[in-house]
Amino acid sequence: MAELASEATETAPVDPANWTCPAPLRDQPVVVMGHGGGGALSAELIHDVFAPAYGNPVLAGMGDSAVLHLGGARLAFSTDSYVVRPLFFPGGSLGDLAVNGTVNDLAMSGARPAYLSAAFVLEEGVELAVVDRIARAMGAAAEAAGVTVATGDTKVVEAGHGDGVYVTTAGVGLVPEGVDIRPQRARPGDAVIVSGPIGLHGVAIMSVREGLEFGVEVASDTAPLADLVAAMLAVTSDVHVLRDPTRGGLAASLNEIARASGTGVRLQERAIPVPEAVVNACGFLGLDPLYVANEGRLVAFVPQAEAEAVLEAMHAHPQGGGAALIGECVSEHPGMVVVSTGLGGTRVVDLPLGEQLPRIC
Repeated sequence: MAELASEATETAPVDPANWTCPAPLRDQPVVVMGHGGGGALSAELIHDVFAPAYGNPVLAGMGDSAVLHLGGARLAFSTDSYVVRPLFFPGGSLGDLAVNGTVNDLAMSGARPAYLSAAFVLEEGVELAVVDRIARAMGAAAEAAGVTVATGDTKVVEAGHGDGVYVTTAGVGLVPEGVDIRPQRARPGDAVIVSGPIGLHGVAIMSVREGLEFGVEVASDTAPLADLVAAMLAVTSDVHVLRDPTRGGLAASLNEIARASGTGVRLQERAIPVPEAVVNACGFLGLDPLYVANEGRLVAFVPQAEAEAVLEAMHAHPQGGGAALIGECVSEHPGMVVVSTGLGGTRVVDLPLGEQLPRIC
């Protein structure tokens, strides 16, 4: 029998689509933290609860922002809530995230962000100096991103019924003529590009939250990406997909794209830029950098013929200096993401169940 098994192993083709891993039971009668993690539980919540309640063709696109047709113009519209803890961390704060996160969601549809709204939920007892610091950080981030905070709202909840400060931002922007960026447009042969080193934001949050030291300070990568996207579109308007890999990290974003487009994604492990500090931190914490959140990075799917020119434009931009070609879109194993490892093997990178690092944005 052992000889037969060995022979089968040698002759049978390796098909990652046949690889499975038992998942924990996740029938939950109540909301758990994993429902907000950007992984499988989040996807189930959207599919089973929100999509049936609000179902419409615009929502069905499931992009980082919705593209609406109004008065002859195409308008990108997005909203997000920010509940990060701690409120301030190396490289940024809740205020930076609230602006950059929504600006980047708009940019992922190719839009030029223009206006934001800002809604604050404040817990009774929080120091006004803290609120002022967050608001000023938002103002500075908005100015840097070239957007205007045009409207807002404030609510206060009783002490013990919040976590200091929560912020919700919504934003609008205009999508240029001829630009059609959405996850369904990924095609076999597309080059997969990431705009810089991954994992910095999640590790920065964890280092402060848990009081951990990794030899060097790890700072969040939070930054606006609209100018970088504009530089890419100046090279070619035929960018197929853009995503900012926040909750669930690069792994979650690539899985969402693969499933939406019905294609496979093959990554080269050695090509993925992971800073040494992130490698060390993830090794210490037992995490995979591919699942760690980012707040100033994007992943792009572009035609192979345009990849070199797009990379050159990205390298010339401050937010794309570390851009790298990390893989390709393939027809094999549709809906799945696999990585060719440095040792010559292959592993499946599945959609995370919940979230490795809770409350990162």
